[in-house]
Amino acid sequence: MALLALSHFIPHRLRRNHRRNQCRCCSSSATNEGSTAVVWFKHDLRVDDHPGLLDASKHSAVIPLYVLDRRILSRYTTDTLELAILALEELRKTLKKQGSNLMLRYGNAENVIADLVKEVRAHSVFVEEEVEYHLCDVLDGVKKKLEGFSLSGEPPRIVFWRTPFYESQNLTDLPQSWEEFKKLNLPISLPVPAARFSSPGSELQWGSVPTLDDLKDYLKESLCEKENRWREMAQASAERVLMERLGNLKESSMEPNVDGSLGKKVDNSAFVTNKRDTVGGGNEAVLNALAGYLRYLEGTSRDDWQEVHARLRDAEIRPGASFFSLFGPVLHLGIVSRRSVHYEAIEYEKERNAGFISPFGYSAATVSAATDAVCSMEWYYLVALNRERIDEKRHAIRIWRWKGYLIQYTVVGNEGPAVLLVHGFGAFLEHYRDNVDNIVNSKNRVWTITVLGFGKSEKPNIIYTELLWAELLRDFMIEVVGEPAHCVGNSIGGYFVALMAFLWPALVKSVVLVNSAGNVVPGYSPLPISRERRVPFGAQLGARLLLFFLQINVKKFLKDCYPVKPARADDFLVTEMLRAVSFLFFCIIDS
Repeated sequence: MALLALSHFIPHRLRRNHRRNQCRCCSSSATNEGSTAVVWFKHDLRVDDHPGLLDASKHSAVIPLYVLDRRILSRYTTDTLELAILALEELRKTLKKQGSNLMLRYGNAENVIADLVKEVRAHSVFVEEEVEYHLCDVLDGVKKKLEGFSLSGEPPRIVFWRTPFYESQNLTDLPQSWEEFKKLNLPISLPVPAARFSSPGSELQWGSVPTLDDLKDYLKESLCEKENRWREMAQASAERVLMERLGNLKESSMEPNVDGSLGKKVDNSAFVTNKRDTVGGGNEAVLNALAGYLRYLEGTSRDDWQEVHARLRDAEIRPGASFFSLFGPVLHLGIVSRRSVHYEAIEYEKERNAGFISPFGYSAATVSAATDAVCSMEWYYLVALNRERIDEKRHAIRIWRWKGYLIQYTVVGNEGPAVLLVHGFGAFLEHYRDNVDNIVNSKNRVWTITVLGFGKSEKPNIIYTELLWAELLRDFMIEVVGEPAHCVGNSIGGYFVALMAFLWPALVKSVVLVNSAGNVVPGYSPLPISRERRVPFGAQLGARLLLFFLQINVKKFLKDCYPVKPARADDFLVTEMLRAVSFLFFCIIDS
């Protein structure tokens, strides 16, 4: 085994001269002399590969801004808040090295940005495009606020940007599945260089990065007693609550199985949070950890990379699952871009194989894990971005982000009690397309959701459990519905709803089970609780045979389920159910 003893890893993009990618917002070479731009950071906490910042650098002065908006930060877990604070500290250090700074201001984004635009007489505000419904709502509020006043006779310009993953200008006509999309074999764009821009005036009030305790206190200030209780409710895992309910809580069973070598302090560690279970810090630290992750098979004498390898082993609960476990949160916060991860992984693969990329797959499992994860994330981002066009539906699709994953849902109705509809196995929110209007017409407000791993909600490479789905429904109730609801579940969705009602009864007014699956007897655990979810070979073979049988007969089965209206078992329904079922069966097979 080759031992790598580099004192400092230099990313491939900085080692080689290569063609730099230009995104659409950076395509103009014109400068904006005498003008000021505000760059509003949200989930893009980096300077490297930041198209918006690069385009803004054409202005005479640039004000990097981070708004501590309760509406955005209240949806972060404590772990994510800690990561965000550390990332903000590193982002400020990076900007200061360039002679700039990072401004931090508290309040609603609409008011903060409007006040800053007036203060510095900014002509443009650069902000990353969003797909999450509540963030789109915030962006709309900022846009309307800025339209209310003008500088030199016209309102400030809002520039929405994104980091294009594929070198294609038209990704609106998406195939219906990830497998079909991969067949397009689109070229992947390259990262853009870090921006250089002029220093703003030193007389500005830049603010300070808050501590975690200060930020938590700030978020609690405007919450009522119920909201505080619900927020605390979301902090405890379903496993812990279940074991408490069963009177079988053992602290030792709740602790992760961590490699013993992680007890010592490691210089230049990328695991900077209290739990030390995910990569954090700034862009440079994350790319260094990624380099260590990719080189797992080579061995190393570096303590920081050995720590990454130990964490990888602990997080590899199924093939490839370690990547999102370790790097998912920093990708969600935009500390590193998806295409930067892909670029570094591919360059390392070339390095291993004398510049050659095999058409039969990558030579390192870590390269496959990294590229598969970021390509999958990009696919579901594009699905969310194009949801208005590609979804055959009656009601508008909204996007909610849960633990970094994109979840589809709808809400219909303006008055009456809240009702939550949860679909069954192999289905999705359109499962209730013939029921929603009737329920709404009976004076109800109705939410439908496609849970993680189904339909067009994201399908990450993780272990799926009943407790995971119960936590998802709990957080959806807290963050999106915002009040107790009458919960309806069909098939396995009934199991999830019943489990949520058992663990967190304050969230549920009533439970309606429609042909429910699973054991829902209170006090009984179907687990046992175990972190090892290996499936025997016989079960894997059975899953493959069952999947093959379903693929052949699913249309017939669906028509039997619609005896009155067999035409409802159309190609759309068959395709969507096969896609969802295929994915879940492969999750079982690969475990």
